[in-house]
Amino acid sequence: MRLEILPVPGIGDVTEGDDLAALIATAAPWLRDGDVLVVTSKIVSKAEGRLVDVPADGPQRLAARDEVLAAETARMVASRGATRIVQTHHGFVMASAGIDASNVDKTRLVLLPKDPDASARALRVALRQRYELDVAVIISDTMGRPWRNGLTDVALGVAGMSAIRDHRGEIDPYGNELQLTQMAVVDELAGAGELIKGKCDQVPVAVVRGYLGATRGDDGAGAAALVRDASMDLFSLGTAEAKVVGLREAAILPDGPGEEPADLSVVARAIAAVADVVAPGTVFTHVTDDEERAGLVGKVAGWPERASGLVLGVAPAPVGRADLVRFGADVQRLRTALAAEGVPSALLPPPEGSAASACLAL
Repeated sequence: MRLEILPVPGIGDVTEGDDLAALIATAAPWLRDGDVLVVTSKIVSKAEGRLVDVPADGPQRLAARDEVLAAETARMVASRGATRIVQTHHGFVMASAGIDASNVDKTRLVLLPKDPDASARALRVALRQRYELDVAVIISDTMGRPWRNGLTDVALGVAGMSAIRDHRGEIDPYGNELQLTQMAVVDELAGAGELIKGKCDQVPVAVVRGYLGATRGDDGAGAAALVRDASMDLFSLGTAEAKVVGLREAAILPDGPGEEPADLSVVARAIAAVADVVAPGTVFTHVTDDEERAGLVGKVAGWPERASGLVLGVAPAPVGRADLVRFGADVQRLRTALAAEGVPSALLPPPEGSAASACLAL
C-alpha cells in the first residue's frame, strides 16, 4: 500500500448554510474514486449552524461557556481546576465537550456537529450524486489521550468505509491466531490528515489517497462503532472522581453474598490489600477447606443459603471498646476491598464457640 496525503487549500471561511460538497469539489477538482476525505469538524459545525453567541470577554463569557458546556455534557468524567473532561451526548469523552473558540469570531463558540456520522453520510451522498465521486468521508476533531501528552485528530463521523479493521481470527507469520486486534483505522487516517491540515494554516480538508480499505458500498456503523460501551470501560472516571464514588458506595455496601461462588484468588487478593492498613492484631482468614467450612457454617446464625464462601475475622486482644471500634473499621475495609473486586458479602455473627469476632458470608 502506498499512501498519499494531499491538502485541499482554497476553501476559505465557512459560514452557516454553506454547501460543503460544492466548496470541496471546487477546491479539489482532482478528487477521484477511492479517496478518503478527512474534513475538520469545525467547518461542518459552521455550515450546519452549530454556533452559540457569547460575550467577548469577562466573567459573563465564562458563565455563558459553563452553561453551554453543561448542555453538551452527558456525564462528568474528571474535573481539575478549570479543566473539564466530559462525555458528550454522542458518547465521546473530550475536554470541554469539544467546544471550540479558535478560528471563530470572539463572540461565538463552535459546538460539535449534532450527528457527525449523519454529516459524513450527507456529504458523501452529495459528492456522489452531484459530482459522481465515490469517496469515503471522515469528520475529524482533536482529542487528548489518557497516559500520553499531546493531542491528535480522531474520527467523530465516518461514511463509506469501516471504522475498525478487525484482524481477529487472522494468522500471524508465526502461526498465532490473533485474538484481540481491532485497529481504529479511521482514527489513524484522521491523524494522517492532521499532519498537513495544521491548526493555523486554514486547510480544513485533507485527502488520503491509496488506502485499500476505502470505499465500501454502504456506510457501515460509522464512528459510533468506536465508542466503548460503558460496561467495558475500565477508565470511566478520573482518579479523584473514582475515589469519591468508591467511598460513597462503601457507605452503602450490599448486605448479601453474590449469585455466583466467590473466586478464591480474588478473595485472597482483597484480604492482602487490607493487610497493611488494619489494626495490629486484626486477622482475616478465608476458609477454603469444604469440610471445615461446612462445619463452621452450621454454627453461624442466619447463614444465607446461596453463600459459598466464608471469611472469619479475629479482633485484637484484649478487646476493649476502642479495639471493637477499630475492628469494625477493619471489617468495613475488607468488605469494601471485596466489593471493589466484585465480591459482595454479608456481615454475620461469628460461629458459635469459635475464636472469631465476625463472619463474612460470600
